[in-house]
Amino acid sequence: MINYKNLQKLLFLLDAETSHDLAHSALRGVQRTPWLLETVANRFAVRDARLSQKIWDNVFPNPVGLAAGFDKNASIIKAMTALGFGFIEVGSVTPKPQAGNPKPRLFRYPEQQSIQNAMGFNNQGMETALCNIIKARPSNIPIGVNLGKNKATSQEMALNDYEQLVKVFRDVGDYLVFNLSSPNTPGLRDLQNSVFIRELFAMAKALTSKPLLLKISPDMDNSDAVDLCNLAVECGAAGIIATNTSIDYSLLSGAQTTGGLSGRVLTEKSFRLFATLGLELFGRCVLISVGGIDSGAEAYRRLRAGATFVQVYSGLIFQGPSLVRRINEELLALLTRDGFSHVSAAIGVDV
Repeated sequence: MINYKNLQKLLFLLDAETSHDLAHSALRGVQRTPWLLETVANRFAVRDARLSQKIWDNVFPNPVGLAAGFDKNASIIKAMTALGFGFIEVGSVTPKPQAGNPKPRLFRYPEQQSIQNAMGFNNQGMETALCNIIKARPSNIPIGVNLGKNKATSQEMALNDYEQLVKVFRDVGDYLVFNLSSPNTPGLRDLQNSVFIRELFAMAKALTSKPLLLKISPDMDNSDAVDLCNLAVECGAAGIIATNTSIDYSLLSGAQTTGGLSGRVLTEKSFRLFATLGLELFGRCVLISVGGIDSGAEAYRRLRAGATFVQVYSGLIFQGPSLVRRINEELLALLTRDGFSHVSAAIGVDV
Protein backbone atom coordinates (compact mmCIF):
# COMPACT_ATOMS: atom_id res chain seq x y z
CA MET A 1 0.00 0.00 0.00
CA ILE A 2 1.13 3.55 -0.75
CA ASN A 3 2.26 5.54 2.28
CA TYR A 4 -0.48 8.11 2.75
CA LYS A 5 1.78 10.83 4.12
CA ASN A 6 3.82 10.76 0.92
CA LEU A 7 0.68 10.72 -1.20
CA GLN A 8 -0.80 13.56 0.84
CA LYS A 9 2.15 15.81 0.02
CA LEU A 10 1.39 15.37 -3.67
CA LEU A 11 -2.37 15.80 -3.26
CA PHE A 12 -1.93 18.96 -1.20
CA LEU A 13 0.00 20.55 -4.07
CA LEU A 14 -3.33 20.56 -5.91
CA ASP A 15 -6.43 22.53 -4.98
CA ALA A 16 -8.71 20.73 -2.57
CA GLU A 17 -11.51 19.86 -4.98
CA THR A 18 -9.13 18.47 -7.61
CA SER A 19 -7.56 16.27 -4.93
CA HIS A 20 -11.02 15.12 -3.88
CA ASP A 21 -11.90 14.19 -7.47
CA LEU A 22 -8.64 12.26 -7.88
CA ALA A 23 -9.34 10.33 -4.68
CA HIS A 24 -12.78 9.43 -6.00
CA SER A 25 -11.29 8.21 -9.28
CA ALA A 26 -8.85 6.00 -7.40
CA LEU A 27 -11.60 4.59 -5.20
CA ARG A 28 -13.78 3.82 -8.21
CA GLY A 29 -10.79 1.98 -9.68
CA VAL A 30 -10.44 -0.05 -6.48
CA GLN A 31 -14.05 -1.20 -6.51
CA ARG A 32 -13.85 -2.24 -10.17
CA THR A 33 -11.07 -4.68 -9.23
CA PRO A 34 -12.35 -7.49 -6.96
CA TRP A 35 -8.96 -8.71 -5.74
CA LEU A 36 -7.89 -5.15 -4.90
CA LEU A 37 -11.17 -4.51 -3.10
CA GLU A 38 -10.60 -7.63 -1.01
CA THR A 39 -6.99 -6.61 -0.30
CA VAL A 40 -8.12 -3.18 0.94
CA ALA A 41 -10.80 -4.74 3.14
CA ASN A 42 -8.32 -7.18 4.69
CA ARG A 43 -6.03 -4.29 5.54
CA PHE A 44 -8.51 -1.75 6.86
CA ALA A 45 -11.68 -3.47 8.10
CA VAL A 46 -11.86 -4.32 11.81
CA ARG A 47 -14.11 -7.31 12.39
CA ASP A 48 -14.99 -7.71 16.04
CA ALA A 49 -18.35 -8.73 17.48
CA ARG A 50 -17.88 -6.30 20.37
CA LEU A 51 -18.41 -3.39 17.97
CA SER A 52 -21.43 -4.79 16.10
CA GLN A 53 -24.96 -3.52 16.80
CA LYS A 54 -28.38 -4.34 15.37
CA ILE A 55 -30.37 -1.14 15.02
CA TRP A 56 -33.54 -0.60 12.91
CA ASP A 57 -33.31 -4.29 11.88
CA ASN A 58 -29.92 -3.58 10.27
CA VAL A 59 -26.56 -4.89 11.44
CA PHE A 60 -23.93 -2.15 11.82
CA PRO A 61 -20.54 -3.96 12.01
CA ASN A 62 -19.00 -1.05 13.93
CA PRO A 63 -20.16 2.39 15.09
CA VAL A 64 -18.00 4.47 12.70
CA GLY A 65 -19.85 5.78 9.65
CA LEU A 66 -18.99 7.92 6.65
CA ALA A 67 -20.67 11.31 6.93
CA ALA A 68 -22.69 12.76 4.08
CA GLY A 69 -20.80 14.93 1.60
CA PHE A 70 -17.96 12.59 0.71
CA ASP A 71 -19.93 10.28 -1.59
CA LYS A 72 -22.57 12.63 -2.96
CA ASN A 73 -23.62 10.41 -5.86
CA ALA A 74 -23.34 7.03 -4.12
CA SER A 75 -20.60 6.08 -6.57
CA ILE A 76 -18.00 4.58 -4.21
CA ILE A 77 -20.06 2.61 -1.69
CA LYS A 78 -18.14 -0.66 -2.08
CA ALA A 79 -14.77 1.06 -1.85
CA MET A 80 -15.72 2.89 1.34
CA THR A 81 -17.09 -0.36 2.77
CA ALA A 82 -13.67 -1.91 2.14
CA LEU A 83 -12.07 0.92 4.15
CA GLY A 84 -13.85 -0.47 7.20
CA PHE A 85 -16.84 1.80 7.73
CA GLY A 86 -19.75 0.38 9.72
CA PHE A 87 -22.25 2.28 7.59
CA ILE A 88 -22.25 4.87 4.83
CA GLU A 89 -24.40 7.94 4.34
CA VAL A 90 -24.51 9.10 0.73
CA GLY A 91 -25.56 12.54 -0.54
CA SER A 92 -26.71 15.13 -0.02
CA VAL A 93 -28.91 14.22 -2.97
CA THR A 94 -31.31 16.70 -4.59
CA PRO A 95 -34.19 15.86 -6.95
CA LYS A 96 -32.58 17.52 -9.96
CA PRO A 97 -28.85 17.56 -10.81
CA GLN A 98 -27.10 20.78 -9.85
CA ALA A 99 -23.59 22.13 -10.30
CA GLY A 100 -23.28 23.72 -6.87
CA ASN A 101 -21.63 27.03 -6.04
CA PRO A 102 -18.85 28.73 -8.07
CA LYS A 103 -15.29 27.48 -7.61
CA PRO A 104 -13.09 27.62 -5.61
CA ARG A 105 -15.42 26.27 -2.95
CA LEU A 106 -13.36 23.80 -0.93
CA PHE A 107 -10.45 24.88 1.28
CA ARG A 108 -7.97 22.97 3.47
CA TYR A 109 -6.32 24.20 6.66
CA PRO A 110 -3.68 21.55 7.37
CA GLU A 111 -2.29 23.10 10.54
CA GLN A 112 -5.77 23.13 12.05
CA GLN A 113 -6.70 19.75 10.47
CA SER A 114 -9.85 21.45 9.21
CA ILE A 115 -11.86 22.05 6.05
CA GLN A 116 -14.13 24.80 4.82
CA ASN A 117 -16.61 23.94 2.10
CA ALA A 118 -19.11 26.01 0.14
CA MET A 119 -19.99 23.24 -2.31
CA GLY A 120 -23.73 23.89 -2.43
CA PHE A 121 -25.16 20.37 -2.84
CA ASN A 122 -23.34 19.69 -6.11
CA ASN A 123 -24.60 16.28 -7.25
CA GLN A 124 -25.93 14.41 -10.28
CA GLY A 125 -29.48 14.18 -8.98
CA MET A 126 -31.64 11.51 -7.43
CA GLU A 127 -31.90 9.21 -10.45
CA THR A 128 -28.12 8.78 -10.67
CA ALA A 129 -27.80 8.15 -6.93
CA LEU A 130 -30.65 5.65 -7.06
CA CYS A 131 -28.99 3.67 -9.86
CA ASN A 132 -25.67 3.66 -8.01
CA ILE A 133 -27.21 2.41 -4.76
CA ILE A 134 -28.99 -0.38 -6.62
CA LYS A 135 -25.66 -1.39 -8.22
CA ALA A 136 -24.03 -1.45 -4.77
CA ARG A 137 -26.60 -3.90 -3.41
CA PRO A 138 -26.35 -6.28 -1.71
CA SER A 139 -24.26 -4.32 0.76
CA ASN A 140 -22.39 -5.65 3.79
CA ILE A 141 -23.25 -2.47 5.69
CA PRO A 142 -26.27 -0.16 5.99
CA ILE A 143 -26.61 2.69 3.50
CA GLY A 144 -28.26 5.94 4.55
CA VAL A 145 -29.37 8.63 2.11
CA ASN A 146 -29.03 12.31 2.97
CA LEU A 147 -31.74 14.40 1.29
CA GLY A 148 -31.63 18.10 0.37
CA LYS A 149 -33.71 20.51 -1.66
CA ASN A 150 -32.55 22.08 -4.93
CA LYS A 151 -31.20 25.60 -4.71
CA ALA A 152 -33.74 26.82 -7.27
CA THR A 153 -36.66 25.39 -5.31
CA SER A 154 -38.56 28.05 -3.41
CA GLN A 155 -39.18 27.77 0.33
CA GLU A 156 -42.87 27.28 -0.43
CA MET A 157 -42.10 24.25 -2.62
CA ALA A 158 -39.36 22.75 -0.42
CA LEU A 159 -41.68 20.08 0.98
CA ASN A 160 -42.31 18.86 -2.55
CA ASP A 161 -38.58 18.31 -3.11
CA TYR A 162 -38.31 16.21 0.04
CA GLU A 163 -41.46 14.27 -0.93
CA GLN A 164 -39.94 13.35 -4.30
CA LEU A 165 -36.76 12.18 -2.59
CA VAL A 166 -38.55 10.05 0.00
CA LYS A 167 -40.55 8.32 -2.74
CA VAL A 168 -37.39 7.57 -4.74
CA PHE A 169 -35.19 6.31 -1.89
CA ARG A 170 -37.67 4.67 0.48
CA ASP A 171 -37.02 1.23 -1.03
CA VAL A 172 -33.21 1.41 -1.30
CA GLY A 173 -32.03 3.45 1.68
CA ASP A 174 -31.70 1.77 5.06
CA TYR A 175 -32.42 5.16 6.63
CA LEU A 176 -33.21 8.63 5.27
CA VAL A 177 -31.86 11.93 6.57
CA PHE A 178 -33.47 15.33 6.17
CA ASN A 179 -30.72 17.88 5.69
CA LEU A 180 -32.10 21.27 6.71
CA SER A 181 -28.83 22.51 8.14
CA SER A 182 -26.28 22.97 5.35
CA PRO A 183 -25.11 26.60 5.26
CA ASN A 184 -24.45 26.43 1.52
CA THR A 185 -28.01 26.49 0.14
CA PRO A 186 -29.61 29.90 0.66
CA GLY A 187 -32.55 29.76 3.05
CA LEU A 188 -32.17 26.07 3.86
CA ARG A 189 -31.53 26.63 7.56
CA ASP A 190 -34.73 28.69 7.73
CA LEU A 191 -36.57 25.37 7.35
CA GLN A 192 -35.37 24.41 10.83
CA ASN A 193 -38.68 25.55 12.31
CA SER A 194 -41.58 23.81 14.01
CA VAL A 195 -44.11 24.30 11.22
CA PHE A 196 -41.92 22.77 8.53
CA ILE A 197 -40.73 19.94 10.80
CA ARG A 198 -44.33 18.90 11.46
CA GLU A 199 -45.20 18.99 7.75
CA LEU A 200 -42.00 17.18 6.76
CA PHE A 201 -42.37 14.23 9.10
CA ALA A 202 -46.12 13.93 8.56
CA MET A 203 -45.49 13.69 4.83
CA ALA A 204 -42.64 11.20 5.15
CA LYS A 205 -44.29 8.96 7.76
CA ALA A 206 -47.25 8.58 5.41
CA LEU A 207 -44.92 7.36 2.64
CA THR A 208 -42.44 5.05 4.36
CA SER A 209 -41.71 3.05 7.47
CA LYS A 210 -37.95 3.47 7.01
CA PRO A 211 -36.10 5.30 9.83
CA LEU A 212 -36.23 9.07 9.30
CA LEU A 213 -33.53 11.27 10.79
CA LEU A 214 -32.96 15.01 11.13
CA LYS A 215 -29.51 16.57 10.76
CA ILE A 216 -29.10 19.84 12.63
CA SER A 217 -26.78 22.83 12.62
CA PRO A 218 -24.10 23.39 15.29
CA ASP A 219 -24.88 27.10 15.19
CA MET A 220 -28.29 26.82 16.84
CA ASP A 221 -28.84 28.00 20.38
CA ASN A 222 -28.80 24.94 22.64
CA SER A 223 -32.34 25.43 23.88
CA ASP A 224 -33.64 25.97 20.34
CA ALA A 225 -31.87 22.82 19.19
CA VAL A 226 -33.36 20.82 22.06
CA ASP A 227 -36.87 22.12 21.32
CA LEU A 228 -36.54 21.38 17.59
CA CYS A 229 -35.16 17.88 18.13
CA ASN A 230 -37.81 17.10 20.75
CA LEU A 231 -40.45 18.12 18.24
CA ALA A 232 -38.86 16.00 15.51
CA VAL A 233 -38.88 12.93 17.78
CA GLU A 234 -42.50 13.59 18.74
CA CYS A 235 -43.30 13.76 15.02
CA GLY A 236 -41.66 10.41 14.34
CA ALA A 237 -37.93 10.99 13.90
CA ALA A 238 -36.01 7.79 14.58
CA GLY A 239 -32.78 9.68 15.11
CA ILE A 240 -30.92 12.97 15.26
CA ILE A 241 -27.56 13.69 13.60
CA ALA A 242 -25.57 16.44 15.29
CA THR A 243 -23.97 18.31 13.73
CA ASN A 244 -23.53 19.76 10.25
CA THR A 245 -20.77 22.25 9.40
CA SER A 246 -20.52 25.65 11.12
CA ILE A 247 -20.52 29.24 9.91
CA ASP A 248 -18.99 30.40 13.19
CA TYR A 249 -15.87 31.82 11.54
CA SER A 250 -14.41 32.85 14.89
CA LEU A 251 -13.38 29.18 15.19
CA LEU A 252 -10.71 29.54 12.50
CA SER A 253 -8.28 32.38 11.95
CA GLY A 254 -8.13 33.25 8.25
CA ALA A 255 -11.39 31.51 7.35
CA GLN A 256 -13.15 32.29 4.10
CA THR A 257 -16.29 34.42 4.28
CA THR A 258 -18.57 31.68 2.96
CA GLY A 259 -19.05 27.98 3.49
CA GLY A 260 -19.13 25.66 6.49
CA LEU A 261 -16.25 24.68 8.77
CA SER A 262 -15.52 21.08 9.67
CA GLY A 263 -12.67 19.14 11.22
CA ARG A 264 -10.88 19.80 14.48
CA VAL A 265 -11.97 23.44 14.76
CA LEU A 266 -15.51 22.09 15.13
CA THR A 267 -14.74 19.39 17.71
CA GLU A 268 -15.68 21.19 20.92
CA LYS A 269 -18.58 23.20 19.49
CA SER A 270 -20.11 20.06 18.03
CA PHE A 271 -19.54 18.07 21.20
CA ARG A 272 -21.12 20.68 23.46
CA LEU A 273 -24.33 20.74 21.46
CA PHE A 274 -24.37 16.97 21.13
CA ALA A 275 -23.88 16.49 24.88
CA THR A 276 -26.82 18.81 25.54
CA LEU A 277 -28.99 16.80 23.17
CA GLY A 278 -27.79 13.56 24.76
CA LEU A 279 -29.05 14.67 28.16
CA GLU A 280 -32.46 15.37 26.67
CA LEU A 281 -32.91 12.63 24.06
CA PHE A 282 -30.81 9.62 25.05
CA GLY A 283 -32.99 6.55 25.11
CA ARG A 284 -35.75 8.18 23.06
CA CYS A 285 -34.10 7.94 19.63
CA VAL A 286 -30.82 7.02 17.97
CA LEU A 287 -28.23 9.77 18.28
CA ILE A 288 -25.40 10.12 15.76
CA SER A 289 -22.52 12.46 16.51
CA VAL A 290 -20.39 14.07 13.81
CA GLY A 291 -18.00 17.02 13.80
CA GLY A 292 -14.27 16.94 14.43
CA ILE A 293 -14.02 13.23 15.26
CA ASP A 294 -10.65 11.86 14.21
CA SER A 295 -9.56 9.52 17.02
CA GLY A 296 -10.85 6.63 19.05
CA ALA A 297 -10.75 8.78 22.17
CA GLU A 298 -13.04 11.41 20.63
CA ALA A 299 -15.37 8.77 19.24
CA TYR A 300 -15.50 7.15 22.68
CA ARG A 301 -16.35 10.50 24.29
CA ARG A 302 -19.29 10.87 21.92
CA LEU A 303 -20.49 7.30 22.59
CA ARG A 304 -20.36 7.84 26.33
CA ALA A 305 -22.32 11.07 25.82
CA GLY A 306 -25.14 9.13 24.17
CA ALA A 307 -24.14 8.50 20.56
CA THR A 308 -25.07 5.13 19.13
CA PHE A 309 -22.87 5.97 16.14
CA VAL A 310 -20.30 8.53 15.06
CA GLN A 311 -19.45 9.79 11.58
CA VAL A 312 -16.22 11.10 10.05
CA TYR A 313 -15.24 12.97 6.90
CA SER A 314 -12.60 15.70 7.31
CA GLY A 315 -10.31 13.42 9.30
CA LEU A 316 -9.98 11.15 6.25
CA ILE A 317 -8.41 14.00 4.30
CA PHE A 318 -5.68 14.61 6.85
CA GLN A 319 -5.13 11.11 8.24
CA GLY A 320 -5.90 8.93 5.26
CA PRO A 321 -7.63 5.59 4.73
CA SER A 322 -6.37 3.98 7.95
CA LEU A 323 -8.44 6.39 10.07
CA VAL A 324 -11.47 4.11 10.47
CA ARG A 325 -9.36 1.08 11.39
CA ARG A 326 -7.46 3.13 13.97
CA ILE A 327 -10.63 4.54 15.54
CA ASN A 328 -12.14 1.07 15.86
CA GLU A 329 -8.95 -0.41 17.29
CA GLU A 330 -8.71 2.41 19.81
CA LEU A 331 -12.37 1.95 20.73
CA LEU A 332 -11.75 -1.72 21.46
CA ALA A 333 -8.81 -0.83 23.68
CA LEU A 334 -10.88 1.75 25.56
CA LEU A 335 -13.76 -0.67 26.04
CA THR A 336 -11.34 -3.23 27.46
CA ARG A 337 -9.74 -0.63 29.73
CA ASP A 338 -13.08 0.35 31.20
CA GLY A 339 -14.41 -3.17 31.58
CA PHE A 340 -17.08 -3.07 28.87
CA SER A 341 -17.66 -6.34 27.03
CA HIS A 342 -19.59 -4.67 24.20
CA VAL A 343 -19.79 -1.18 22.72
CA SER A 344 -23.48 -0.92 23.66
CA ALA A 345 -22.52 -1.02 27.34
CA ALA A 346 -20.52 2.20 26.98
CA ILE A 347 -23.16 4.15 25.07
CA GLY A 348 -24.68 6.84 27.26
CA VAL A 349 -22.81 6.04 30.47
CA ASP A 350 -22.00 9.73 30.98
CA VAL A 351 -25.59 10.85 30.47
